[in-house]
Amino acid sequence: MTASRFLRHETILAVLVVIALIVLGAQSDKFFTLDNLLNQGRLMTEVGLIAIVMTFVIITGGIDLSVGSILGLSAILLGVFWKNLGLPLELAIFLALCVGTLAGFVNGIIITRFRFPPLIATLGTLALYRGMAEGISQARSVRGYPDWFYILGQGQSFGIPTQLWLLVFVAIVAAIILGTTTWGRATYAIGSNETAARFSGLRVDWVKIAIYSASGFAAALAAVIFVSRVSTTRSDMGTGIELDAITAVVLGGTSIFGGKGTIVGTMLGLILIQALKNGLSLAGVKSDGTIVLIGAVLILTILVSNVIYRGGTR
Repeated sequence: MTASRFLRHETILAVLVVIALIVLGAQSDKFFTLDNLLNQGRLMTEVGLIAIVMTFVIITGGIDLSVGSILGLSAILLGVFWKNLGLPLELAIFLALCVGTLAGFVNGIIITRFRFPPLIATLGTLALYRGMAEGISQARSVRGYPDWFYILGQGQSFGIPTQLWLLVFVAIVAAIILGTTTWGRATYAIGSNETAARFSGLRVDWVKIAIYSASGFAAALAAVIFVSRVSTTRSDMGTGIELDAITAVVLGGTSIFGGKGTIVGTMLGLILIQALKNGLSLAGVKSDGTIVLIGAVLILTILVSNVIYRGGTR
């Protein structure tokens, strides 16, 4: 029954994506051009990387509001490690990824060891990490990275943006982990009934810490791609990206109460959101109108899915 429910929601969403692409394509002859499609692939990679791991977080019944701040902090430290401390850029990238992972680990510790609700814990670290990024940067940006670094965010491989290959690879690995492994089953079990999961012998706290650490790593990886794409670092990088990621995950059918969700649904949600942003922009719709429409689509999709589910066999 659960798999059937996911299938129904994903089918509805897939149909909606196709309809949206057809309508948006009819509004502008630039929408289906190769350059525009490849550019949209570049733009959705950072949100996509975060959303994929956010799917795991929300399936456990949690939330991570700090990912945008972790992105900003990792981006700033990447520049500081390389420019100010004179470290090799490869080492600076590695250290930035470590910092992001550590920030996610701290979130996990606060949530599991001190029993803070995930919303409160990550709301607090959102402010903490953003404040650290602004304090370290002192409103200064870092530029002038070596040419090879820009391949990550601006290069192509076989005509496809480099970061899009990375997004697809991460999505496939995450889908396999969530759908076929013991780790994935543990993630669903925790979100469905954490108490029962503990009595079943699952290492609930360890799984949660690992997932929040992975969320921090994904945000740091997105930071590296982001810096490579825009060629500079700023402390305000990643502001609001957590809302885009959560919207894609929830639109994809992941229950905010935990226990349900798929990577395929998240990717469909991500594609729909990016298509609406781009297509409506090309059609001349203002940004506030785009936000309203995305919100309406989110509510309508979930409403239709729930109505169909309730009308079917439980």
